[in-house]
Amino acid sequence: MASKLLLFVFLVGFASSSSEFSGISLPSSSSDSQKVSLGLYYESLCPYCSSFIVNHLVKLFEDDLISIVDLHLSPWGNTKLRPDNVTVVCQHGAFECLLDTVEACAIDAWPKLSDHFPFIFCIESLVTEHKYDKWETCYEKLNLNSKPVTDCLNSGHGNELQLQYAAETNALQPPHKYVPWVVVDGQPLYEDYENFISYICKAYKGNKTPSACAKYSSGNAIHRVKVKRFPQVCHKGVKMWDVLERIKTALSSWIGIAGLL
Repeated sequence: MASKLLLFVFLVGFASSSSEFSGISLPSSSSDSQKVSLGLYYESLCPYCSSFIVNHLVKLFEDDLISIVDLHLSPWGNTKLRPDNVTVVCQHGAFECLLDTVEACAIDAWPKLSDHFPFIFCIESLVTEHKYDKWETCYEKLNLNSKPVTDCLNSGHGNELQLQYAAETNALQPPHKYVPWVVVDGQPLYEDYENFISYICKAYKGNKTPSACAKYSSGNAIHRVKVKRFPQVCHKGVKMWDVLERIKTALSSWIGIAGLL
């Protein structure tokens, strides 16, 4: 993972046009009306979210694709608010609540995409390796000062940011059904989210089309990549380990019945 992270940091560091955000507002296209808005609504420990960030979203920083995109990250996903509108319940447990807040604080502390995305990429890389409890090593790996994020967490500001992300996610139209929920120019991609670059290149109306769009320009490119498979998403209210346990129970019952026949 270390070599991949270094390569990614190099790509981000030399990206010719990194978007900047104010707080957690959706990216504005006022500075470049031709840019395509890309929103990722996710939660830190959903394996499909981490895989998407590490293996797919990172491609934005190849061949200058990021120059035509306003990328917005929203770390809330399927998290729920209790009736007190303060206490949160994360789909994959308390550690996910922590990491979602850490990533929200990182975006707030380092508004430039080229600053906060490598940190989030590092954390999500550790998630893919089942080492997410080592997330603090990302400070040293990226030579970052941990104080801004630590202060955000300790002051309660991180919790305030999470409530803002909750409101933002809950206001999505159409409402999100699962994560990762990828939105291009206001339109959700549903289960075809891994082909997000195809949609970005198609939506871009400017005259500075990155060379990387050439391989996605074919009218049937999206259909060519599509394959039939089990949806790679984390649905609302369904914990992965609950699903696995149900499958295990069903298999055990089937084996037991088969043994009696």
